[in-house]
Amino acid sequence: MASAFILLLLFTVSLCFHPNFAINQESLYLLRVKDSLSDPAGSLNNWSDRDATPCNWTGIVCDNRNSVISVNLTGASLSGPFPMFVCRLPSLSMISLSNNSINSSLPVTISSCRNLTYLDLSDNLFVGTIPYSLADIHSLRYINFEANNFSGEIPESFGNFQLLETFKINENLLNGTVPAALGRITSLKSLELAYNPFSPGRLPPELGNLTNLEVLWLSHCHLEGPIPESFVGLSRIKNLDLSGNRLTGPIPSLICKLKSVVQIELYANLFTGKLPAGWSNLTELRRFDAAMNNLTGTIPDELCELPLEWLNLYENQLNGQIPESIAKSPNLYDLRLFGNQLSGSLPSELGKNSALQTLDVSHNNLSGVIPEHLCQRGVLEELVLIYNSFSGNIPESLGKCRSLMRIRMRGNQLSGEIPADFWGLPHVYLLDLDSNAFSGNISNKIFGARNLSTLSVSENMLSGSIPRETGSLENLVEFSAHDNHLGGEIPSSLVHLGQLGKLDLSNNHLSGEIPRGVKDLKQLNELNLANNRLYGEIPDEIGSMPVLNYLDLSRNTFSGSIPRSLQNLKLNMLNLSNNQLSGEVPPLFAKEVYRDSFLGNPGLCGDIAGLCNPTGENRSRAFLWVLRSIFVIAGIVFLVGVVCFVWKYKNAKKMNKGVIMTKWTSFHKLGFSEFEINECLKEANVIGRGASGKVYKVVLSNGEIVAVKKLWERSDKIEDEFEIEVETLGKVRHKNIVKLWCSCNTGSCKLLVYEYMPNGSLGDLLHINKSKLLNWRTRFKIVLDAAEGLSYLHHDCVPSIVHRDVKSNNILLDENFGAKISDFGVAKILKTVNQGVESMSVIVGSRGYIAPEYAYTLRVNEKSDIYSFGIVILELVTGRTPTDPDFGGKDLATWVCMTLDKEGIDHVMDPSLDSEFKEQICRLLDIGLLCTSSLPINRPSMRTVVKMLQALANNMPNVVDKDGKTFPSCDQESMV
Repeated sequence: MASAFILLLLFTVSLCFHPNFAINQESLYLLRVKDSLSDPAGSLNNWSDRDATPCNWTGIVCDNRNSVISVNLTGASLSGPFPMFVCRLPSLSMISLSNNSINSSLPVTISSCRNLTYLDLSDNLFVGTIPYSLADIHSLRYINFEANNFSGEIPESFGNFQLLETFKINENLLNGTVPAALGRITSLKSLELAYNPFSPGRLPPELGNLTNLEVLWLSHCHLEGPIPESFVGLSRIKNLDLSGNRLTGPIPSLICKLKSVVQIELYANLFTGKLPAGWSNLTELRRFDAAMNNLTGTIPDELCELPLEWLNLYENQLNGQIPESIAKSPNLYDLRLFGNQLSGSLPSELGKNSALQTLDVSHNNLSGVIPEHLCQRGVLEELVLIYNSFSGNIPESLGKCRSLMRIRMRGNQLSGEIPADFWGLPHVYLLDLDSNAFSGNISNKIFGARNLSTLSVSENMLSGSIPRETGSLENLVEFSAHDNHLGGEIPSSLVHLGQLGKLDLSNNHLSGEIPRGVKDLKQLNELNLANNRLYGEIPDEIGSMPVLNYLDLSRNTFSGSIPRSLQNLKLNMLNLSNNQLSGEVPPLFAKEVYRDSFLGNPGLCGDIAGLCNPTGENRSRAFLWVLRSIFVIAGIVFLVGVVCFVWKYKNAKKMNKGVIMTKWTSFHKLGFSEFEINECLKEANVIGRGASGKVYKVVLSNGEIVAVKKLWERSDKIEDEFEIEVETLGKVRHKNIVKLWCSCNTGSCKLLVYEYMPNGSLGDLLHINKSKLLNWRTRFKIVLDAAEGLSYLHHDCVPSIVHRDVKSNNILLDENFGAKISDFGVAKILKTVNQGVESMSVIVGSRGYIAPEYAYTLRVNEKSDIYSFGIVILELVTGRTPTDPDFGGKDLATWVCMTLDKEGIDHVMDPSLDSEFKEQICRLLDIGLLCTSSLPINRPSMRTVVKMLQALANNMPNVVDKDGKTFPSCDQESMV
């Protein structure tokens, strides 16, 4: 250290005699900055003392006197503390360290950066409070602290800024209140405080003094009460976003006086009453969103006369008709009014005067015909009309709308023939026409729908045969046409649909045999051909279909014997009843549990009540087979016992010898030694066993408790899982991700030391007779915690992390039932550009949680985790496991949908939950079903899921834990 100091001193003295001393002094300061930071990407490699000036260094900008005025190291992968030496640069006016991993607090001495006008520290890991001294930098015009972990309050001293124009601190952990002092910064043009867990409080009326304000973003800030009347003073406001709070009362009429406003977002509050009059004053308004409130009355005609670009009023209680004037807006491209009580017909000229892209009016009481001009500008992409009372035909013009991508018309009274061109739209990926009265044929023009993934035309009156061109739709994942009048044979071309996962043609008039080559449907999960006129033998090749788990061939005229190859399948549902099958039932199915699967086949025999009795010879043969099986099983059990004894004996010797504690890696400051851990790895301390190893509860000498996972010593797979877990958790920092204290890898011994979670896993509590500990509020808190953890992995880690094994057993609970994501042994760090899809070599995950497209294609991205998380939501709502045998072979999501349609929410909801919360439970169920959509593109991102959960939480009472401690219903860290 002494020699280093002397060298530095000599270097400094030599600079004093250099003609460019000032510049070299700045070089010295910047080199100290470099030394204080970790630079794994080598972004600062060209910062060198060999240069006489730093003006050509990466991220450095100088003025014409060669003085440094800007340090911009955005996205340089740097970590470490805030580099205070940068404040010694006398002319510095700009600092940008955005999108790095700076993981310290912001020093109070930041005020020594006297000449700063621009400070951007967004997308880092800053912690602690914001220093009050920052306000001493009077020249600041721009501050951006977005997406960090700042906590505490915004200092009152910030009211002293006189030149500040932009202040952004969204997505942090601020837990004070929105300070009234901000109303003194009259120079502000943009104020963004969204997504912070502020203490519940009113919207400060003082903010109405910010007469220069153009952007006000206070979304999800736990704001309560009405919008202050003083906001009428925001005469220059353009974007006003107060969404996701608990603001109450009617939408105030003062909003109609904000003449400069371009965008208003008020969704997910508690606004009631009617929308106010006076909208004609808002001549600049282009975007208005007041969705997810309790608004009543009609949609004001004045509002619809404005040149709106999008209008979102979904999930309110609006009634009356949609004003015809909305169709006259020349800018309208997005109209979402679903989930209201609107009646009447759609405006007849809707889409005629504007480039309409999205129309969603589902779940209303609308009637009449579908307007002719919806796609007149040729850009309509989404048309969602489900569950209304629309009648008449599909307009011929929609058959020429080649921009359409998503079409949903189920649950209406539409009739007539579907236009031939409509079947072959080239970009449509979802075509849902279920539950109408359509007639006619499926056109052979369907070959043009090359992008079609889901074709659902069930419960109509379609007739004719299924065109062979359907077999050319190589992206088709689901084909559902049950309950129609389709006839003819099943086209042999269908066996070429390599992505097909569901084929349901039940309750039609199909004839002929099952096409040969059906084994080529490698991804087929569900095959339902029940109640047709099919005949011939059941193909033996069905037993070679690798993922088939639902097979229903009942109520046909199949003959011959049941192929023994069906025993190769892992079927959750099998129904071959009411055919003309004969012979013996294969041994695997000769059980009472399968009885209903074979009834109505007079020639079928087996040891099942209701089937013909086998002959004495067959009985004797069966007895010998059982006897032989007993002896074989007994021998196997004996050998396994010997192997286990030998293995345990060797393992015990190894334990007695102790483990040499080398190669320990710590990720946090530790208050214990690795030798203390080793002494506690005893069988008496085992609290769990899994596929990868044992878990021990270790009570340390300082009273702290940790959980230690000791991995089995057996395969390269364990080595891979260990490395993945260490690589992932070693650099993840989030309150909803389980903390990895340290790890040990000596080759023969692999240990992972985690924080201890006293309430164990969610799966254990939910499914092992302890669900009474999980009331509705606790379950919702767990869902929100887990969602925020996954959102952090998907959106805030660079690169993104896909967990790949999200399930209730991998969600651990602390003493307050706070949830944390655990077990990253199969996680995948996405290295592709823009977080794209990566292909895996093998399926990993847990049965019942694996997304359909992952099982079919081995392609993984964040959408796979979102599907699994949706299953966890359904678990919490229903109290059932994802593989409950009562589902009859269906998965949990399908069972929930079917039960909801037939019997309602009461037959889905866990009976231990209080019906007082039925409305919130229904909404959470909707989110779960959205996450488990069969099409990945329809699933929301985890960031959107968190927003929806927080919006739902804002409408819930306070969450109370088992000890009576109150938690605000959305008092959570937000990483979105």
